[in-house]
Amino acid sequence: MLIVFSGLPGTGKTTLAREVARQAGAVYLRIDVIEQALRGSGVLAGDVGASGYGVANALALSNLRLGHKVVADCVNPVKESRAAWLAVATAAGVELLDIQVVCSDRQEHRRRVESRAGDIPGLVPPSWQSVTAHEYEVWDEVPLTVDTASVTVDQAVALILTHI
Repeated sequence: MLIVFSGLPGTGKTTLAREVARQAGAVYLRIDVIEQALRGSGVLAGDVGASGYGVANALALSNLRLGHKVVADCVNPVKESRAAWLAVATAAGVELLDIQVVCSDRQEHRRRVESRAGDIPGLVPPSWQSVTAHEYEVWDEVPLTVDTASVTVDQAVALILTHI
């Protein structure tokens, strides 16, 4: 199974994705880590663009073909990135579980964004202004949506695990 966590920075998707991966015994792929590694390598002349997603898609496919569950942790803001995850699941012959993580409490969301420490060396956490301006297209079909303003981490993980 391919489990893709999507949502804006500060919604809680990394916290949930890590815990779901741990409890499900899944391979964990975080786009931020891949993108920062690409930046740090110096092989790209400009912005990483979609390169991080391309690497994550390839890693997910190879792990799915080995029979592993894969958890992907990413903003996944546009139809193209969502279609690419579906293509990976289809190519591997596995089910895709899309999970959108939101934080409906605007003050709490802002607090989380502004209090984020850099957990990836060299990566500067986003500002609230960049989060509110971030491109994020509406889903064609609404995925499983978890609102971290209304449930605890344990409750959210338990809910997600029932779908795996």
